[in-house]
Amino acid sequence: MYFIEYVNRNSFLTAITICLYCHCLSAVGRSASGIGYNRDVRPILSATCFHCHGPDKEGRKGDLRLDVSQRAFAERDKGRFAIVPGDLEQSDAWRRITSDDPDTRMPPPDSQLSLTTADIEVLRQWITQGAVYETHWAFIPPAASSPPKVKDQAWRNNEIDPFILAKLEAMGLTPSVKADRRTLIRRLSYDLTGLPPSIQEVHQFVNDIHANAYEALIDRLLASDHYGERMALAWLDQARYADTHGYSRDGGRDMWIWRDWVIQTYNEDMPFDQFLKEQIAGDLLPDATESQIIATGFSRNHMITAEGGTIAAENLNNYCVDRVKTAGEVFLGLTYGLCSVP
Repeated sequence: MYFIEYVNRNSFLTAITICLYCHCLSAVGRSASGIGYNRDVRPILSATCFHCHGPDKEGRKGDLRLDVSQRAFAERDKGRFAIVPGDLEQSDAWRRITSDDPDTRMPPPDSQLSLTTADIEVLRQWITQGAVYETHWAFIPPAASSPPKVKDQAWRNNEIDPFILAKLEAMGLTPSVKADRRTLIRRLSYDLTGLPPSIQEVHQFVNDIHANAYEALIDRLLASDHYGERMALAWLDQARYADTHGYSRDGGRDMWIWRDWVIQTYNEDMPFDQFLKEQIAGDLLPDATESQIIATGFSRNHMITAEGGTIAAENLNNYCVDRVKTAGEVFLGLTYGLCSVP
């Protein structure tokens, strides 16, 4: 936990860390105040209700949609409503899912679908608390959450710890004992460089009597060239990096130049927005440098074919689709596999 607090000097990694933790903390914050639609309710409705009351117009029954709040809250025949926020008694959906009559119960028995007692309790709490719908998580602006109250105040070392400790305490668990120095240096070395510490480095850290020994160790690992190699792994995976074409005989290609650019940006602490800008359109920047042009290799990591008989226009389309798909997943947190153009 010390690492998360201390690594704010590295703007690139911090940008990614903030994005991940904002989503985590936002979810924890909703958990503290009530049921969250995206986290708790949507999975239940998707598994048991959306087949007949979801986005598929052809399969929809009763002209009822439960995946869109406007339709779920809309007045139906004779002043009846499927869901009335905050009012279980006036919510037809609640009466149907709790009915003992097989002719009115939802999901219907012949659907082979059913709600567990826990599922029903989640839906009860959700409707009671106002039946708040949420859009796709990628469109929800990250919001800071106030640290929850915890019993063991002494365990806290930074702003993240209370969220972790609150979850442990809610589960009746206590934190593990503090790791010894040999374990700490091994964990940090693997986390920040992907390599084990040398025997000399272990002895040096174990015998360091200075109060800031841990922070000094972090500084040394962050300054290592191996730090960029370790941190670049996740990005290379998302960018589908490969040094072969992927088709036919899977011949080699020289993409390692772009890979080294990514590693270098981590080690040079490039700001995250600049990191993205150069990869998306580095060649379009005014007086683009060789480095910025190399950065656009991000868009060339797709599979490439040179097989005889291939249709150039078709493969050009495939390459564009791959780039759009990757950009959507990496930059927007969305999938584009089933999108259509009107």
